[in-house]
Formats: sequence, C-alpha cells, structure tokens
Amino acid sequence: MKLLVVIAPEKFRDEELEEPLAVFRREGIAYDIVSTCVGTCVGMLGAEVDVEVEIANVDPAAYDGIVIIGGTGAQDYLWGDPRLENLVCTFDASGKLLAAICLSPAVLAMAGVLQGKRATVFRTPSSVSVMEGGRAQLVNEHVVMDGRIVTADGPPAARKFGEAVATTLKRMKGK
Repeated sequence: MKLLVVIAPEKFRDEELEEPLAVFRREGIAYDIVSTCVGTCVGMLGAEVDVEVEIANVDPAAYDGIVIIGGTGAQDYLWGDPRLENLVCTFDASGKLLAAICLSPAVLAMAGVLQGKRATVFRTPSSVSVMEGGRAQLVNEHVVMDGRIVTADGPPAARKFGEAVATTLKRMKGK
C-alpha cells in the first residue's frame, strides 16, 4: 500500500502532514511527498520537507490513493492547479482513495469529485463557497468518510484524519 501525499511549497500545515505520516508509518503504509515544485517546502510552523518530485511528474499507477495536506499555502498554491486537479480526477477514475484536510478538500471540489458526497473543510467564506460550488454535502464534523473519500477540517483532526485514511485504505485493499 502506497499513498501520494501532496503539500504546498510553503505554508502547509505542519501537524496535518506530520500526524498522518506517523499513522501511516505505524500502519506500514508507504508514501511519497510531492509538491508543485521541487526543493525545500516550509510549513506554517517551520517544518521543512525536501521534495524531489513535482506533481506534474507523478505516475498515478504507483499509488493506491492521494492525500492533500492543508494550510494557507493550499489555497495559494493548490487550489485551481490544473495538474493537481487532473491527478485527482485520474485517481478518482481509477477508484482510488481520495483524502484532503483543512483547506484542501476544496481541491477535491474543484476537481468535481465531491458532487453529492459528504465532506468537511476548514470553514472560510472562500472554502465554503468552493465546496458548495462543487456540490459537496457539507457536514459539520472534524473527519468525514464517504466511501473512499476522507476529508477533515483542520489541525485538531490531523491524527484522526490519518487514522481514517489508513482505515479506508485497508478496507479498500481487503486488509
């Protein structure tokens, strides 16, 4: 089992990355971290992550799902990125896991994969508007699972988000 984890090149939310990754390591789930560019990505709280592959060079066939990390950088760099939206659509068409936390569920909505699906997001006027525009059924819960889609609303939900992603992936893989 292997996940593709997407972060913004700056201002990703540190604990929304670190806590799910800790869960994935504990559960034996491999992952690669990518961004919109290669180099050192810096989180809102100062975490540094060296990224060697950018979104445009990802082979979706190598992964069982995609996890998009939030933070204010998600809105700045990931919302509306056509390469990421295409990747999300490819994962969706292949029936793979789709997961996003904080402001990043908006990426799923922009890609058109949340129509009629229960989902949550870190609520700002912009994020709610995008989610409603994508016809998601907004739920006021910290972590929402709808089939193979997992969304969460922010840093306090990071560990439970990671656990929900792991549970969903294992269920999908029959483990």
